[in-house]
Amino acid sequence: QVQLAESGGGLVQPGGSLRLACVMSGRSVRDYTMGWFRQAPGKEREFVTAIRRAATGSSTHYADSVKGRFTISRDNAKNTVYLQMNSLKPEDTAVYYCSADQTMILSSIRMPEQYDYWGQGTQVTVSS
Repeated sequence: QVQLAESGGGLVQPGGSLRLACVMSGRSVRDYTMGWFRQAPGKEREFVTAIRRAATGSSTHYADSVKGRFTISRDNAKNTVYLQMNSLKPEDTAVYYCSADQTMILSSIRMPEQYDYWGQGTQVTVSS
């Protein structure tokens, strides 16, 4: 059984940085497409970034709103996926969720309903 646990959220000023971590237990993170999504109050859950499983080349994909500011990475030894967030803006404020799926196809990678496993979420607040 796959379990995901996020950490690293908090309050940061505009322009600051945070690094989120998502630890997978029960399986190997390299065998799953790992995604980060976020949800702000009153809004739908939206795609942030994803990294495909190692067998399909570990390509990374980003929402236009975070491209150039956020970076997803995977540490197989620690069974952890990271989301490095730089140049944070108030509009990045949301609950950030880690997700995983073993059979994800590229055309579905931005669709939250296609992911089988989810963490509990971690709050990120960008405010002065």
